[in-house]
Amino acid sequence: MMCFVWYAVFIETSRTTLMVAFLDVGQGDSIFIEAPNGNQILIDGGPGAAVLRELHQVMPYYDRSIDVVIATHPDKDHIGGLVDVINRFAVSYFIEPGVLGTTEIFSALENSVDGHHIKKLTARRGMKIDLGDGVVLNILFPDRDVSRVKNTNDGSIVAILSYGTTNVMLTGDAPQSVEIRLVALDGKNLKSNILKLGHHGSRTSSNASFLGNVSPDYAIISAKLNNSYGHPHQEVLALLQKFKIPSIATYESGTIVFKSDGEAFMRITN
Repeated sequence: MMCFVWYAVFIETSRTTLMVAFLDVGQGDSIFIEAPNGNQILIDGGPGAAVLRELHQVMPYYDRSIDVVIATHPDKDHIGGLVDVINRFAVSYFIEPGVLGTTEIFSALENSVDGHHIKKLTARRGMKIDLGDGVVLNILFPDRDVSRVKNTNDGSIVAILSYGTTNVMLTGDAPQSVEIRLVALDGKNLKSNILKLGHHGSRTSSNASFLGNVSPDYAIISAKLNNSYGHPHQEVLALLQKFKIPSIATYESGTIVFKSDGEAFMRITN
C-alpha cells in the first residue's frame, strides 16, 4: 500500500467542501478534483486542448499547479490533452496503469513527463492517494501487470474517491469483465453517490451487477454530442432507467460540477 500526502501552505481557511468536476472535453474523459485544503488531482485530459479551457473555469486564474495527474489508460481521448496540461502546470506526480501505448501521443506524453522531471508511479490495487482533510482516492484496478493487454481498455484504472460518507466511482474505459471482477472482490464496498459511466456509456461497460452494487444517485456520461461511436448506447440508457438512476451528460450540460461536505453531494449549476 502506498500513501501520498500533500499539505498546502496558503489556503483559504473557509474551504470545507470537496469539488469534483467532470470537464466538457468533447468525446473523451477529464475529471478535476479539489480537496477542501486545495490539493488537486486531474484524471485524464480528453482528446486535445479543450481541457485547458475547462480547467480555467474551475481553477483560480493564479493557480498554475496540479498535484497529481492520472492517465487511466493510453487512448487519445483520455491522454490527448495531458501534454498541454503538463507543459502549462507544475505537476508533482504522474500515475498511469503501466499499459504500453504505441501511438505518437503516448510517446509525446511519456517524453513530456520525463522532460519535466515529474515523479512517475504505476497504479495498483491498494494504492491510496491521500489529499488530506479526509479525501482519499483508492485505486481498485489494475490488480496485476497490464503492460501487455491486447485492448488498452482492459488495463484502465478504476478508482473510488471518498470524503466522509460520500463516494465517487471513476471507471475510465474499464470493460464489463473488470467491473465483474470488482464486484467479486469488493461487493457492497462499491456503493457510490456518483458513477462516471465506463467508456462514455458504451455497451462494453456498465454491467448490471456492477451498476446494482454501485447504486449511484447520478451517472455521468462524458461524451460528445452526435459522436461517431453512438455513445451512450441505448442498452446502457435502458439499464439506467431500469435501475432508476438519473444520468447527466457533458454533451447536454457542459462541465458538470459537484461539491460534497462529506455527508452529501450537491450539484453546482451556473
